[in-house]
Amino acid sequence: MRVRFDLFATMGVLTAMFVVLPASGQQLNMSRSAEVATSSAATGDDPRPELQHRPRYTIQRSDSITITFPLSPEYNQVITVQPDGYISLLGAGSIRLEGFNLDQAQVAIRDAYVKAKILKEPMVTVDLRDFQKPYFSVNGQVTKPGQYELRRDTTLTEALAIAGGMAPSSRQQVFVMHRVASGWAEVKCYEIKKILNGKDPSEDPHLQAGDMLFVPENFITKFRKYVPYSFGAYYDPGVNF
Repeated sequence: MRVRFDLFATMGVLTAMFVVLPASGQQLNMSRSAEVATSSAATGDDPRPELQHRPRYTIQRSDSITITFPLSPEYNQVITVQPDGYISLLGAGSIRLEGFNLDQAQVAIRDAYVKAKILKEPMVTVDLRDFQKPYFSVNGQVTKPGQYELRRDTTLTEALAIAGGMAPSSRQQVFVMHRVASGWAEVKCYEIKKILNGKDPSEDPHLQAGDMLFVPENFITKFRKYVPYSFGAYYDPGVNF
């Protein structure tokens, strides 16, 4: 009887401990959070993620824009950006829009009509009618070389799959050329075997608009083109061994 009473007492103590522990754990977590917040405030590091602003599309050559004047519809027009980056406005001359986003283009067009003394503080809206879609190109030893639209976030291995995969004659390497400035490009080489085998998956880069991929030819394929050879033994009856 005494053993049974001790067992019930022990169960009661354990139950009380289970009831108390969550509250203690919660209090511990709250204390830990307060310490992290105090430490962050002291060091100036904010653990919360920063908001990232999406880059605005900038007008390129051959883009088509629609210019609308709600109070002066006679000046409404659809214009294609010329190869030099300029557009010709109706009655207000030419202005350069290449590299401007739509808001900047709207200000430039409004200022052009004010400067030409045609309209005084006009209301104007600029809309993108047609534009050059982002793309990437794949050349070399792939099944379907060519240019493809960059419709979404695409990695290097996904781009190779879109191009039909690497040909058997490839070297299992890919050179990625990315333009960094006019007349300048950054070239990087990636080992596809390491990426696909999981040895270096972090090296699977995300492509950017205008990137060019080149898959070189392996040495055996190059050698086969110019030097005939056979895996069998060669025997010349005129030679004595």
